[in-house]
This record gives sequence, structure tokens and C-alpha cells, in this order.
Amino acid sequence: MFNFKNLALATLLAVLPFSSHALDSRFTDADGDLVADAPTDPKDWIDPATLVFSYTPVEDPAVYAEVWKEFIDHLAAETGKKVQFFPVQSNAAQLEAMRAGRLHVAGFNTGSNPLAVNCAGFVPFAMMASNDDRYGYEMEILTYPGSGIEKVEDIRGKKLAFTSETSNSGYKAPSALLKQEFKMEAGKDFEPVFSGKHDNSILGVANKDYPAAAIANSVLSRMLERDVVKADQLVSIYKSQSFPTTGYGYVYNLKPELAEKVKAAFFNFNWEGTGLAKEFNHVNPPQEKFMPISFKEHWKVVRDIDAAMNVSYDCK
Repeated sequence: MFNFKNLALATLLAVLPFSSHALDSRFTDADGDLVADAPTDPKDWIDPATLVFSYTPVEDPAVYAEVWKEFIDHLAAETGKKVQFFPVQSNAAQLEAMRAGRLHVAGFNTGSNPLAVNCAGFVPFAMMASNDDRYGYEMEILTYPGSGIEKVEDIRGKKLAFTSETSNSGYKAPSALLKQEFKMEAGKDFEPVFSGKHDNSILGVANKDYPAAAIANSVLSRMLERDVVKADQLVSIYKSQSFPTTGYGYVYNLKPELAEKVKAAFFNFNWEGTGLAKEFNHVNPPQEKFMPISFKEHWKVVRDIDAAMNVSYDCK
């Protein structure tokens, strides 16, 4: 059974500086919405014969190729293009693919969104939500029964699993919160290890490979629903405020007419009976549609955490 300790981010966010934000010099932002504008010269637009789509690499890519199948077919019908699902193994690979022009439409995870926007020209416009516009997930710190860890402070001197350094809930948010609320820093007060993905961290705790891990509970909900792990294998000792979920968008230089067709495909997609519905309807809140979002508004809390962590959006 889960033993939730609800700890708000209000104290931390009250002392965070304003987030810095700077697009790479390749891009312009004339309208001030913090994302790259489409090129003004039509010769700089791209109109690929095959649209390449990828979903954030949080779990087994083979599973998610099937989950997205109906949507991929719908995107093809709406755009008149062939659409290829591109299974990425890491956040870095996904970012580099879009930056290099090999990826046109994508869902980037919460923490990777600012870097994708600034360095790859990603233009997020949608997020999964319930039919009544509820959305989001929480960062949780998990342990297992009998680990000797009953509260966050008990992690001191032990290992804590993160996912990757680009992840919001898998690294940046817990690192900022541990430092601010508990005066605990990685490498000094506990040993950080990196699992690569949220499901790896969750399985690692369930199998007692890690004494504790920071994870996104939206991933946990789906794994519990599929019976990959069982609730009695895990104990939650920390639950944060809600964060935005994966942001969906396209690369900035996609031909504007095609970009509008991509957006329409997300918003007019019928979820009923699809792999997306089967996979995402059971989380809390249920994810039942794509809702419009603003990077400037919805990702402010993430950019603020990045600022507290001194995260640079400089492109390398």
C-alpha cells in the first residue's frame, strides 16, 4: 500500500529566481512566446515526404510503437504524408535527431522540453489531459518495504536513483527540492545513480536494486495498470506538486501549412478504442485527449526549477 506524504513545492518556488531563457542563435522569437518562429523565407521551410514521429523514451519503445499505432495512421491521413514511428532510447538521442533535422513531430518529456525548444527548434502545442482539462503528474520518491527508509532524511548516506539529467521529475526537481527542503546534496549527502528511464528506476526499487528512486508517478500508474510492478512492492515517501506532462509539437521549420495539419491531427483524434486510450485512460487524472498548451505559461515552473539548478540551455 502507498504511504503518501504530500509535500508542496510552494516554499521552494517562492525563493526561486526568474528563469533564464535564451533561444539558440539559429532561431528568432519576434512574438515573445519563447519558442522559435517559422522562417520567413519559404525556401527555409521543410516539407518531408515522410514525417518522423517519436515519443519520449520513458519505457519500452516496442510497447509504445503499438500504443501509438492508431494515432500514427490518423496523422498520416490528416497530413497526406507517410509517418514513421521512431523509437528513441534516450532523451539525448531524441534531441539530437530533431536538431539534426531527422525528427519532425515529437513528444518531449517535461524536463527535456526547454532544451528541445531552445536547441532543437521544438514548438510544443499540446499535452494529454482529461476531458475536463485536468492534467499533470507528480514527482515521487519511492522506496520498498523494509528498506529502512521511512522518510526522505533516511536517504542520507544511501543511494538514490535518478533517471537522466534532462528529466524534470527524474533528476532536476528532486535535486532542487532535496537541497532546498532537506539540505541534502548529491555526492555529498547521498550517492546518486542513474537508471536511464523511469521504468528502470521503478523496477529497480521494486526488485530492491535501489533503496530509493525519484520518479514520475504517471509512469508508475501505467506500470501498475499493466501489472509490471505491484503496489505492495513500493512505498512512496514524498509527493510533489503537479507538473505538466509530455509536451507534443513539431520542429519550427516545418512548412506552416503542414504544421497546421499536424496540430489539427492531435486535436481531432478520436481516442475511443485506441492504444492511447488503453494505455493512458487509467492514470490519475485520466488522459483522454490532447489539449492546447502554451510553453510560456505551462512550463514556467519547470524553467524556474532549471534556474534554481543553474541548468544552461546553451546548445552543445
